Order: sequence, then structure tokens, then C-alpha cells
Amino acid sequence: MIPGIGDLQRIPGTQRLLPEPGRPEAAMGEAFAEMVTRLASTTITRLETAEAVSLQGLKGEADTREVVDAVLSAEQSLQAAIAIRDKIVTAYLEISRMAI
Repeated sequence: MIPGIGDLQRIPGTQRLLPEPGRPEAAMGEAFAEMVTRLASTTITRLETAEAVSLQGLKGEADTREVVDAVLSAEQSLQAAIAIRDKIVTAYLEISRMAI
């Protein structure tokens, strides 16, 4: 037995996948929408930051490493957002093909 396993706490900033007792399932849809909105906002912020740091690098005001880190972070966020969007579209298409 793993010591302390009964004392596991929910990790801050994470969402439950299953509805909590007494919580309507509609609220879970809102939580998903909030998560997607937060993802989009984070991606946009990282893209804007990468653009600003890149411009600073062109002016000689930012180190090359800072520029590379910002651009790679933005690229990673954008790829994750695109992958999630693709999964959502695929799920929608699968649902739309279901026979009623």
C-alpha cells in the first residue's frame, strides 16, 4: 500500500471529468467552455508575447535565447490549441453521423 494515498487532494487548476454529486451536468458543459476559453486566451497571450519579444530582438533589445524561448512557447501553445480544435471537430462530426 502506498502511504498517504487516501490523502490525495485535487490538483489546483484542474477540472473534474465527472459531475460532482449535486452539481448539474449543464455546469460541466460550462466548465468545458471555460477551459476552452482559457486555452484560447493563453494561446493568444503567448503569441502576442512572442511577437513582442521578436520585435525587441530585431531592435537588439532582447537576447536571442529569449526570442527563441518565446517563439517555441507560442508554437507549442498553438499546436496544442490546433490539436484540441481538431479533436472537438472530429467529435462533432462523429456525433452528427450517429443514427437517431
